[in-house]
Amino acid sequence: MSACKAVLNFTRQFSNTSVKSAAMIKPPVPVFGVEGRYATALYSAAMKEKKIDAVEKDIKDLKDLLAKDVKLSEFILNPLLKVNVKVDALKKVFAKKNYSPLTLNLIISLAENGRLKSLSSVLSCFNGVMSSIRGEVICQVVTAKPLDAPTLAEFEKTLKSFVKKNEKIFIETKVDPSIIGGAIVTIGDKYVDMSIASKIKAYNSVLREIV
Repeated sequence: MSACKAVLNFTRQFSNTSVKSAAMIKPPVPVFGVEGRYATALYSAAMKEKKIDAVEKDIKDLKDLLAKDVKLSEFILNPLLKVNVKVDALKKVFAKKNYSPLTLNLIISLAENGRLKSLSSVLSCFNGVMSSIRGEVICQVVTAKPLDAPTLAEFEKTLKSFVKKNEKIFIETKVDPSIIGGAIVTIGDKYVDMSIASKIKAYNSVLREIV
């Protein structure tokens, strides 16, 4: 099933037969790709049912859960498991969570359409939309080790200089030991790779040219 058909099927589950209600409510900021289409479908459904606050709370909780529960994340990303096995298991796991039916439907729709690998991107995209509505700018900081409070505060102070005065900084931290050291910072559409891993890669490239 194509991405467009998958999202269309997902959206139809929240629309009635009237043309007016079936129209997609687009986010106030542009989003792209598969994650953008699913995030838009969820945003539209939540706005129509006036459950946007509940869904946003679910999405944040789900994102935190995936970050903490390594086994669940590995299960979701495992490409060897059959779709029906994943769907049944996820229904049981999330039946215990007090999530909105819209949030649960997003998870199951991604599973049924074989797109669970995009789940994290969809969640981030949805959070990005909501942050933009509040005038927040999401900044992702990737480091080899967790940041301590003073370092995080220093990052926040520096990053504030890159946004407008009426915008707020919202920092997402991520740990990736493979970058060895330094940091990778994404703020809006800007991307800065200051990791040791990228420097080593650059040095190796120069050495190969010399040799």
